[in-house]
Amino acid sequence: MPETRFFKKTGFLFNQHIHLHQQKKSLAEAAAEIQQLLKQLEKTNPNATELEKIDYVNDETTPSFKRRVVGALQAGGEAAIEEFLDNPYVNVGKAIVKGWIKPE
Repeated sequence: MPETRFFKKTGFLFNQHIHLHQQKKSLAEAAAEIQQLLKQLEKTNPNATELEKIDYVNDETTPSFKRRVVGALQAGGEAAIEEFLDNPYVNVGKAIVKGWIKPE
């Protein structure tokens, strides 16, 4: 009986670990995509304001992508996105995702 509880607990922790890994992977992929979009915009509009950057990323991403990012961010916390974005993109990336979490 104690072995059964151990395996159930171990399996639960293992599943949690896998789920966390998948969320981090999703967030890393999303951050890379957002960063790539911002780099594309920099090439065509190097002086874009933060609002223009946010609008650009919003226009270039799908509702499904936004939901995936929001879910991963809510699970990993705000600090998680900072882990995956290069410094110049952190603030804009956070503003973009916060806008998806709380749309006006």
